Amino acid sequence: MEDLFGGAAPYYARYRPGYGQAVIEHLAATLGADSRVLDLGCGPGTIAIPLARRVKAVLAVDPAREMLAEGRRLAKGVTNIAWLHGDSTALRALPAFDHVVMGRSFHWMDRRAVLAQLDELLPRGGAVVLIGPARQTGEPWQPVERRVCEEFGLDIRTAADSFHATGEHHHDVLVASPFGHLDSRVVTRRLTWDVDGLIGLQLSYSYSSPARLGDRLPAFVKKLRQALLADHPAGRWEQELSTEVLVARRPMVDLNRS
Repeated sequence: MEDLFGGAAPYYARYRPGYGQAVIEHLAATLGADSRVLDLGCGPGTIAIPLARRVKAVLAVDPAREMLAEGRRLAKGVTNIAWLHGDSTALRALPAFDHVVMGRSFHWMDRRAVLAQLDELLPRGGAVVLIGPARQTGEPWQPVERRVCEEFGLDIRTAADSFHATGEHHHDVLVASPFGHLDSRVVTRRLTWDVDGLIGLQLSYSYSSPARLGDRLPAFVKKLRQALLADHPAGRWEQELSTEVLVARRPMVDLNRS
């Protein structure tokens, strides 16, 4: 994972859209102000930093040290976040937590194994929350980006347990797990992108990170800029971004057992 996102952390922090105030407020209300939350696969703190202001404490865990360093930089002055180097294979080594949140990181994990471990570690009312795109219909610039990526031999299917690789949605995995009671809320907002923003966004992805591109990075950026502007000379793109907050809990029949 460290190599996959090598050099991507600054682009991730700057160009990946945050989840927005409405999502964070709903998340905080769902988990509670006194909760200790594990942000598993935290990246540069996209969830951890705004959520920390609304809960008791956040454990921000990521396997990429560059992401953790960027998170610490961005979280200056936020004192209730513990930034920890680790991944989903070492959950038992972490301090206790009440809930776990994952923002676009679950697909990197052995999803069933992680949920089985969380069933052992989370308290009776503990929730598993996934935050990510509500639907993936494709954005107008994506065919251009995919074509350039293909020219450079970059493959989007880098996560072995992702929907792209398996065809199995997170919803299906959760329903078949101990956390089979699902509650979903979708928040939609509009974003405007320029060409620099789309290039930065592309460099935040694992399959087109600066480390993966290596010395081809300048050529890739030049080619992508030319292709985007040739396809859309106005240089501004509109996006309707729908984000789903998927809260998974154990069925109530299990929670009420004596």
